Amino acid sequence: MRIAVIDDRPADRETIAALVSRWAKDRAETAVSVPFPSAEAFLFAYSEDRDFDILLLDIEMSGEDGITLAKRLRQEGCAAEIVFVTSHFELAGEGYEVDALHYLVKPVSQEKLSAVLTKAADRLKAAPPSVVISSEGETVRLAEYELLYVEAFLHYLVLHTEERDYRIKETLGEFAGRLSEDFFRIHRSVLVNLRRIVKITRTDVTLDSGDVLPVARGKYDAVNRAFIERVT
Repeated sequence: MRIAVIDDRPADRETIAALVSRWAKDRAETAVSVPFPSAEAFLFAYSEDRDFDILLLDIEMSGEDGITLAKRLRQEGCAAEIVFVTSHFELAGEGYEVDALHYLVKPVSQEKLSAVLTKAADRLKAAPPSVVISSEGETVRLAEYELLYVEAFLHYLVLHTEERDYRIKETLGEFAGRLSEDFFRIHRSVLVNLRRIVKITRTDVTLDSGDVLPVARGKYDAVNRAFIERVT
């Protein structure tokens, strides 16, 4: 679990990061807090790496404020749990415009932060497995069950769903590493969702969407075993 701590006050960032570490230790959670001194710094990092689960976001910051940042992120499809932190109670109500999970008033206590992080973690665990992608100028969180299969081409991947296809710049190996064991590489250029397979032969697999995909020579036994272990 990756938690961004976005606050322009160094002392507040350090305090909140320490509280996050204590919560993670008490809950035996694997959590990493990543500090950012401004909305701009976070956006710069986020343009390259969008894999954040929770945002602890100060409302009042020099430069772009927390509310504006949250609105921008939601417009781009960011589905992370947002928790606002503020020094002024009266500003907290604005957070609900961006589906914020909660707000905390400084100074933040261990008890209150832990309760909010636990709620956020429970919500994330209850949600179906998903992956965040950047495709043609938009950021999308795809639930794994939506993803039928992935094809690799020269310098990009095409992610196939029943609704539409998404083109992203990433290697098949890198993308496979972001998915659960429900996905299996049946060919050097094809990754398939085992839970969408309805038929397997020595030469191909058929999905519930009607798509028929090639199975590489010598891969049949491994594909069949993976299917049985994950689906049946």
